[in-house]
Amino acid sequence: MTTPKRIGILTSGGDCPGLNAVIRAVVKCANRRGWDVYGIPYGTDGLMHIAEGRYDLKSLLLRDHGYDLPGILQGIDVLQFLSGSILGSLSKGHPEDPAVAAKIIEGYRLLGLDALIAIGGDGSLDIIYELAQKGRWNLIGIPKTIDNDVPFTEKSIGFDTAVQTVTTALYDLTFTAASHDRVMVVEVMGRDAGHLALHSGIAGGADVILIPELVSELSPTVVNQICQKIAEMRRRGRKFALLVIAEGVRGEGGERIKLVGDYLAKLVANRSGALCQTGDHNFCEMDQVETRATVLGHIQRSGTPTASDRLLASAFGRKAIDLIEEGRYNRLVVWEAGRVRSKDLTEVITIIRDCHSRGICPGPVETDSTMVKVARSLGIYVGDPTTLPEKTVHDAVDIWQAEVKLV
Repeated sequence: MTTPKRIGILTSGGDCPGLNAVIRAVVKCANRRGWDVYGIPYGTDGLMHIAEGRYDLKSLLLRDHGYDLPGILQGIDVLQFLSGSILGSLSKGHPEDPAVAAKIIEGYRLLGLDALIAIGGDGSLDIIYELAQKGRWNLIGIPKTIDNDVPFTEKSIGFDTAVQTVTTALYDLTFTAASHDRVMVVEVMGRDAGHLALHSGIAGGADVILIPELVSELSPTVVNQICQKIAEMRRRGRKFALLVIAEGVRGEGGERIKLVGDYLAKLVANRSGALCQTGDHNFCEMDQVETRATVLGHIQRSGTPTASDRLLASAFGRKAIDLIEEGRYNRLVVWEAGRVRSKDLTEVITIIRDCHSRGICPGPVETDSTMVKVARSLGIYVGDPTTLPEKTVHDAVDIWQAEVKLV
């Protein structure tokens, strides 16, 4: 029997499906060792509020059967099925005021914690790591993000469910696109990474998938290639198309575009007309292209966690407790080569900070990854070299620039 320990657990940053499944796994594994787990409300704010005396510490103690449900439902374990976070989650950035940081550190001390398990994305982990260094906390990190962009881990909590949510939306949108012969543009989350767009686009039957790692900006060449893809499909009798774009793709010239899906829909509609005006018979139907844009938004962060996310959450929670039992702190739990492992958090945070300082993604899609190769093999446009005749490209660009001005 190990020496009883007091473990704190918090969720930080944007929510995603699977957070409660991690909490459940941690509590179950810890309780079986005779340890106590304290749920800290609203991330590091909860530690500050503990220092300010806002909570009865006993009320924060978590039990392994989840909610106390009434009647014959009493004892049903529902946590792994719930989205969001029962602890609450905030994203406030690094505490600028030293007094705030001191209160957060004091909250950890008042709880008498032997270790803290922090479930967060790259930004949240960076913030908590810095506080842990100042307070000399025993910290274990668990990666969660639908963007799947935390370094060293092939999977993060919430990613698989988000892929399923987007895939379902693409399936539904395909039929309305087909009914009206429309080009449907779907914008998905991902920040500066294209994992979500790539995986869901392949699974959802997209014809075009644009991610920042392969298409840095919506240049005239890229838009012309997309239009060529649509024209080819229409010549074969397929009058509709499904385009998926990650929010991190930039506009022409590299500028960030809010609602980049809507921006792309306008580009495709306008450039299609310009291509038709060149007189090239390959584009004789392009003046009939009608586009619509859909931004899926925060629905991508919701939904019942998939079985895969629940399994990953359970494995990550168990690994976190094992690391604490072994006295191996300052570690990030990761999924690597089909196994749960851990990485030195200092190494992880160094990469995150370096990438953030240079304005690049710390965990991007590898341009020669299996999924990129799969997309290309399936005939999905993901940013291939131009195949348009050079004169057609220049003519179309000249027409577009002369006659079309996007808002």
